[in-house]
Amino acid sequence: MIPRYSRPQMVKIWEPENRFRIWFEIEAHACDAQAELGVIPKEAAAAVWERAKWDVARIDEIERETKHDVIAFLTNLAEHVGPEARFVHQGMTSSDVLDTCLAVQLKEATDLLLADMDALLAALARRAQEHKYTPSIGRSHGIHAEPVTFGLKLAGHYAAFKRGRDRLAAARDEIATCAISGAVGTFANIDPRVEEHVAAKLGLSVEPMSTQVIPRDRHAMYFAVLAVIAASIDNLATEVRHLQRSEVREAEEYFSPGQKGSSAMPHKRNPVLSENLSGLSRLIRSHVVPALENVTLWHERDISHSSVERVIAPDATIALDFALSRLTGMIDKLVVYPENMQRNLDMLGGLHNSQRVLLALTQAGMSREDAYRAVQRNAMPVWLEGKDFRTLLKADADVARHLTAEQIDGAFNLDYHTKHVDTVFKRVFGE
Repeated sequence: MIPRYSRPQMVKIWEPENRFRIWFEIEAHACDAQAELGVIPKEAAAAVWERAKWDVARIDEIERETKHDVIAFLTNLAEHVGPEARFVHQGMTSSDVLDTCLAVQLKEATDLLLADMDALLAALARRAQEHKYTPSIGRSHGIHAEPVTFGLKLAGHYAAFKRGRDRLAAARDEIATCAISGAVGTFANIDPRVEEHVAAKLGLSVEPMSTQVIPRDRHAMYFAVLAVIAASIDNLATEVRHLQRSEVREAEEYFSPGQKGSSAMPHKRNPVLSENLSGLSRLIRSHVVPALENVTLWHERDISHSSVERVIAPDATIALDFALSRLTGMIDKLVVYPENMQRNLDMLGGLHNSQRVLLALTQAGMSREDAYRAVQRNAMPVWLEGKDFRTLLKADADVARHLTAEQIDGAFNLDYHTKHVDTVFKRVFGE
């Protein structure tokens, strides 16, 4: 991922130095287990820990000749450890190191992502409570429907991200498996207890059945979860983009002093953060298909998945980390215009109460079909000519035969639409 959309703490997980550190720990812990089992001398295992060094540039130099990254690392490690290095990697294969390392990196990355989501959830909860009863027009198909509150809008997004966090925590557990099973996964040249020891040391669980590689359905599910979270980011970002439109202007991104919106038009205040988030979300979601295709490998292993994961693992986690942080900041500073929300709510002359009038007429004895026709014929002049809905209803003879003027007025009470807001909030945020 390019530096523009990267944060240092997440980038560090994917840097070569961290990768080689994890490789070393896998090999060194395996040596400890082998020594306890009497397969290698304990002095050799101790020497690996004591003398181990590696140099990224030197590893790259060796790899240019060997065309094999793990061999290049082991060769450079041996240059520092000395003769005892012959006991390193006993009975292991490259995938034992690579797959277990990837599990550690994804686990570390997910811990950062979970913290990101906690911060986002806190921001959404705060703003939702702030606007719990701020009236706003709800829209279906982009068209005015019935009243909601801005707090309810944010509560819906909070609930989506809470589900996303739960899925991410489960995906972390599923991806965090260790495989030290040797060639074709049979443990022929290495004791399963070595795998158990390494897994415990690295905070991983043992992969029940590796075929020299950890099954890639685990990874496919992981990247699918990241994609769903990205889709939720896009959903919220798109809501902000719509609300910031000049014709709506119910909410907008914070516009900092000195910020410029356009190189040509000095008046512009554009939703650049949310547009950026929609774009990043597309990028993150694009990694799902390659991850799914990685599930299919030839027989016990091939490396068709490797090139894909070298790109999508860092890019998806780095981009999502950045996106979650940006979204949190955007929500935290989101500028809300309750007066514009009320203006838009009143824009169509009370048409958002049409269902209430419809139901009142049916309760008063009119058939639903007749009631629908009566309400609709009074709604259309409001829609097309800007007339007042309540006034037209009171002047309609069919309506007046079933509803008094006071009953019609009662159908225009905004509190009717918000009476269960507290119930919804308790469901979403708890007591």
